[in-house]
Amino acid sequence: MITLQSEKMRLEEVGTVYSHKDFECVICRDAEVDGEVFYTVLRVTDHELVRDLLSLYESADLKNDVLLESASAEGAHVFVYPYAQERPLSEFYMPDTLSLSECEDICINVIMACMTSGLPWPLLYLVLDQSLIHLNKDGSVYFSYTMDLTGVDVTMKERDCATRCAMVLMELLEDKASQKAISYTLLKKKTENRSYNKLTELYQDIRIAAAPKQKGGILYRIRRWFSARSDMLFGILFWVSLILAIIALVMLLTNMVFGDIPWLRLFINNFERIGTESLKQ
Repeated sequence: MITLQSEKMRLEEVGTVYSHKDFECVICRDAEVDGEVFYTVLRVTDHELVRDLLSLYESADLKNDVLLESASAEGAHVFVYPYAQERPLSEFYMPDTLSLSECEDICINVIMACMTSGLPWPLLYLVLDQSLIHLNKDGSVYFSYTMDLTGVDVTMKERDCATRCAMVLMELLEDKASQKAISYTLLKKKTENRSYNKLTELYQDIRIAAAPKQKGGILYRIRRWFSARSDMLFGILFWVSLILAIIALVMLLTNMVFGDIPWLRLFINNFERIGTESLKQ
């Protein structure tokens, strides 16, 4: 159980993501704040690993440091990061509903997230390699920080991250390769040669090679409309299905108790007699 008290926060553990003999990842809430404010916390007990991580943060020139707190707590060292609601890119990215240009826009957003991550290169590499990339409904991209530190390589540099990022982008554009996707062809060629040294080079290549933006036809717009509202539509279908299931259960129980369904009699033989006249022959 993590209870970290500092000038900024007082953390209480609410759940474990994973546990390792040298470190664990847990989700904590700030007990000093009204409401539900959560954080991702890496609790590291291996002294050598703690030293390596602290050295990475001390030596890195990070203008937007995403590390919110770093302190000793209960015989370990904790690294506190923001908590991110999960919308994994691998699950919510649907290239069939997107144009090539829109796919390339998401690729650019992945690069921008890398460039502004505030993570040392070895940790950014873990984020990319472990698919801790998430996609908002508007196409923007953000990271989660439940990094598995097993085998973290502290010698990783920007070139390694740029190459790994390019491989992620290739996967995103692979379904569009048949559409004369210049960006995919360029990425494939330069990634095989490990030609990327900086993320800015990757950004410039995607920008230059990106397909011109085109307005889709009616079928494309319909797919986009359903895609943008998929969460809402699935929610409606869930509640409709639940209501129908309850009605079916009530009908089954009624039939078992009464031998039939009494309220259905309203709709059966309803017009056999009008006044004193019988309509039956």
